[in-house]
Order: sequence, then C-alpha cells, then structure tokens
Amino acid sequence: MTPSSIFQGPVTIEEINSTQIIDGQMARHLGIEMTEIGMDFMTARMPVDHRTIQRIGILHGGASLALAETVGSIAASYAVDREQFYIVGQEINANHIRPVKSGFVHARATPLHLGRSSQVWDIRIKSDEGKLVCVSRFTVAVLKKAPTA
Repeated sequence: MTPSSIFQGPVTIEEINSTQIIDGQMARHLGIEMTEIGMDFMTARMPVDHRTIQRIGILHGGASLALAETVGSIAASYAVDREQFYIVGQEINANHIRPVKSGFVHARATPLHLGRSSQVWDIRIKSDEGKLVCVSRFTVAVLKKAPTA
C-alpha cells in the first residue's frame, strides 16, 4: 500500500518559494527558502549571515524561531483544504542547543497532531554538518474562511 501525503493538492517547492515567501516580508528578508516536501514533512533553509546573527557572531535565537515558524506555518497551511481553511500561529517555543557561525541552518517540520481545529508541529533545526541546533514546537489554530458573496 502506497502512503499518501498529508498535504492537500499538488504543491511544489517552486510554488511555495514564489507565492508564500514574498518580497518585503520577513522570510524573504532573512533568506529563508523551502527546500524539500516529503509525504509528511517540509524543510527549509536559512543562511547564517549578517541578517541572522547576533552581536557576538552566532545565529540569533530569534532568527531560528522565524525559520521554525515559517516552515511550520507553510507546512500547516498545506495540511488543510486551503479553499475552506487557513491557519494562524498560537504558540511557539524553542530550545537552542548549539551555536552556528556560518553556512546554512536547515529546518524540518513534521506534524505531531493534525486536528480539525489545531495542529502541533515539531521543528528540528540542524547545521550544514547535520548537528542539532534548535528544537521547536509550534501550535497553530485551523480556522474556517468566511464565505464569499
């Protein structure tokens, strides 16, 4: 039996990077881009550079949270019928494990819970070397869109 994807409808990296990560918004400013879509996960990457480091030259914890919330939000939004529902973040937390000074960090979002009114996502951020940098849990509300006239 072939497993089916948790994501609704056809979705591609190109579509997400051109329609969900928009000029003028934080994700684009930080250089975040989606990199992979699996059956039950999405991944994104972000450079560790002048936009994402703190004063001592390591990845800023807030940038890690922006990456986690971006990949989690995009994944969550494709795990519902986008014609009828939308998602909004409710809570995010993170544990910062180790510093990163350069290269990219890679975030993988996988669902812990996909309910009718909420979703909970586990996001693991790793360095280019595959070392765990940050773990995050992200909760979203699933809301019904208002009918259009």
